[in-house]
Amino acid sequence: MMMHPALLLWALPLLATVSAQYRNMPEGPWVNIYRQGFNFQCPHGQLLVAIRSHYSAEEGSDRLWSFDCQPTPQGFGEVTECWWDDINRAGMEWTSKCSNNGLVAGVQSWYFPGLLDREWQFYCCRYSRRCPYSCWQTTDVPQYHKEEGEMVVPSYGYFIRGAQTTFSGVLRDRQWKYILCRMTDFDCKFENF
Repeated sequence: MMMHPALLLWALPLLATVSAQYRNMPEGPWVNIYRQGFNFQCPHGQLLVAIRSHYSAEEGSDRLWSFDCQPTPQGFGEVTECWWDDINRAGMEWTSKCSNNGLVAGVQSWYFPGLLDREWQFYCCRYSRRCPYSCWQTTDVPQYHKEEGEMVVPSYGYFIRGAQTTFSGVLRDRQWKYILCRMTDFDCKFENF
C-alpha cells in the first residue's frame, strides 16, 4: 500500500518531534514524559519508598519521575481507606502530610507550561487505626536545583507521610524534603497525629 505524498509531508515533522523527545530521555523506568501529567499508584497494600527524578532545562524546565513501592509489614493489617489528599498550586511552596494518619501510596502531577512548574497531589492510605511516630524530614532532594534527585527510605519500617517543597522562580525547579515516619504496632485513638 502506497502512502499519499501530502500525508507523508504532514507526518514527517510530527515523527521527528516525537523521535527527538524520546532521544533526550535518559534511561530509566519513568512514569512520565516531559511536560505531561501523570498518575502513579502503588499496588494495593504497598506504599511509596523511593523517588527518583531527572531535570531538563531544554524540556520546559521539567523532570522525569520514577517511583518504587514496597509491601507493608504484616502487622499493619489491611488497608482501611485511600484518598487523594490536598493539592498544591504551580509556582507555590507546599507542605502536605497525609490527613487521617495516612501514608503516601501514590502521586499525581500536572505540568503548567506558563509557569514551567507542576502541581502535585498525594494518594494516601490508612491502615486500621495505626498512628505515625518517630517522624523526621530529609534534607533537600535534590541537594541543588537542576540536579538529579533521589530519595530512598533509609530503613525498613519507615514510610513517606508527606513532603515540603519549595519552588525557585529564577531557576525554575523544585527541591523536596520528604517527611518519613514509623507507624505504631497498635491502634491508637488519635484521628490525625
